[in-house]
Parts: sequence; C-alpha cells; structure tokens
Amino acid sequence: MGKPTYLKPPSKEELRQHLSRDVEAFLAQGGSINQLEPGETGLESHRGPMHAPLFNNPPVERTPLYEVMATLDERRAQMKRPTSAQRKAPRKPRKKVIYDDFGEPLRTVWEEE
Repeated sequence: MGKPTYLKPPSKEELRQHLSRDVEAFLAQGGSINQLEPGETGLESHRGPMHAPLFNNPPVERTPLYEVMATLDERRAQMKRPTSAQRKAPRKPRKKVIYDDFGEPLRTVWEEE
C-alpha cells in the first residue's frame, strides 16, 4: 500500500506562473490589455461607487415550519427523557473514605444513596 496523497494548496509562485500562462494565452488569441493611470477608474460613468442592489425584489413568502419544528422538539425531548428501566434501577452502594481532623484517612464505609 502506498503513501496517501494529500492535496496541498498551490504556492504563490505556482499561482503567479498559472496567471502568467493564462495572460499569455489570452494575448495569443488576440486579446488586449488596457493600461490605466493611477487613480483612473474603469467605470464609464463617474457618478460614484457602485452599490449592490439590496431589497430591490418584493418580499418572498416564507413557508411556515412550525409543525416540523414542533415534531423535532418533541423527538429531542423524548431522546433526553430517561427510560423506565433507567429510572427504576437501584443505585449501587458507593465507597466513602472517612478522614480525621488532619486529613489522614481513617476508614472506608459503603454508602447507599
């Protein structure tokens, strides 16, 4: 059996090489790259920053899941509830150590709870 092969993320150098190959392929197919001056924008209208459209659509009606949630809550409560065999099982006696005033063990006794 051989070593397991793990996929490692590409290094920055590998990413640079990949990007360089993609740019060269784009240029070889007849593409062109436009150079912009620092501070110049690629936007055609200079009205300001583009804003993402938020809350433009009408509200979508939601599907109520109250019955499903009630069923799941009931199932979860049943899983937490102890069974009758667990509730009626007698407790086993526990060993308890009796210490003197100086913290030295004197004797052990069995306690039932």
